[in-house]
Amino acid sequence: MPELPEVETVRRGLAPIMEGQSFAKVEVRRGDLRWPLPRGFAQTLHGKTVEGLGRRAKYLLADLSSGDVLMMHLGMSGSFRVGKDSAPGKYYHERSKSTAHDHVVFHMSNGATVTFNDPRRFGSMKLVSRAKLENEPLLRALGPEPLGNEFDAAMLAKACAGKKTSLKAALSDQRVVAGLGNIYVCEALFRAWLSPKRRASTIADRHGKPNERAEKLVAAIKAVLMDAIEAGGSSLRDHRRADGSLGDFQHNFKVYDREGEPCPDCKGKIKRIVQVGRSTFYCPSCQK
Repeated sequence: MPELPEVETVRRGLAPIMEGQSFAKVEVRRGDLRWPLPRGFAQTLHGKTVEGLGRRAKYLLADLSSGDVLMMHLGMSGSFRVGKDSAPGKYYHERSKSTAHDHVVFHMSNGATVTFNDPRRFGSMKLVSRAKLENEPLLRALGPEPLGNEFDAAMLAKACAGKKTSLKAALSDQRVVAGLGNIYVCEALFRAWLSPKRRASTIADRHGKPNERAEKLVAAIKAVLMDAIEAGGSSLRDHRRADGSLGDFQHNFKVYDREGEPCPDCKGKIKRIVQVGRSTFYCPSCQK
């Protein structure tokens, strides 16, 4: 599933195409994605202006002139493709060129077409009133944005205080911090020199205050996400940037998917274990 950097890459690519533009026409070629599209979806969007395109965790949020918010999730295989008659943004990438899986097409007032392609149909679109967005079930339990100013060592330590789960499991919990997935949790823990098996509560003291581990971990999370966004995300399968080239961040992996290879920081070797049903990659020698 795309993680925060990949979704932010999509947002940055779509923003210059969609912001300030209205929906001239909306084609719904298949209405059953992860769940059915709202009744009258195309008619409701027609003529509405996209006043802003934001992101919350792994959700894209289009603020509409009607007062509604169009929530969009890429799911496992979803992507947005900008039509050839428009100039795609620097960060845009497409994942599939098969039109058989083009399920929703937005025709924008500037002549651009934005097509949602999703072979596995785990993606979703939903219309929510802006006034009710704070209580939206898909969003209300999410933790803080890791790139937000409010996300700091004190916040993370408080969320992890008393937890008996592993640090890897805690960071993967969207209620603790939003948008992180397997790749960037592994990479952030390596940068902070912290073992994924370490108990989450050990980044806080007995009063729930942050220690040096929490400070290093927050700095590592922010740094790895910003580096990944700048690189256009990670291309593990068919991720592409606007010019058709691959995202570059997979070339910068320190531990992810590098089982048995030398650690870049010491003489140890990268190890793979399974935690919460997912592969974890780390260096046992320098991550304690």
